Amino acid sequence: MSEFQKQFDALLDKYTELLIGDTSPEKKEMVTQYALYSFVAKQMPALVKHWNSLYPDGKEEMKKIIGEIKELNEAHREEMNRKKKDE
Repeated sequence: MSEFQKQFDALLDKYTELLIGDTSPEKKEMVTQYALYSFVAKQMPALVKHWNSLYPDGKEEMKKIIGEIKELNEAHREEMNRKKKDE
């Protein structure tokens, strides 16, 4: 692994930790897919619309990933807020 790859992996680790509080490989992969899909959807919405029509199963899987990340993020924020109140 190159130095840049290690550095970029550290960025992804931290983003995943801050977003959902879990840096397991499967969660990191979910966050990577979520981040890339979200970016492409904002930058090239026509491409995502085309992809969604070509791959409806992929679209449904992405909706599940987005929903799970939202739930994990909300739970993580609640936990962090509780910890702040306890201090």
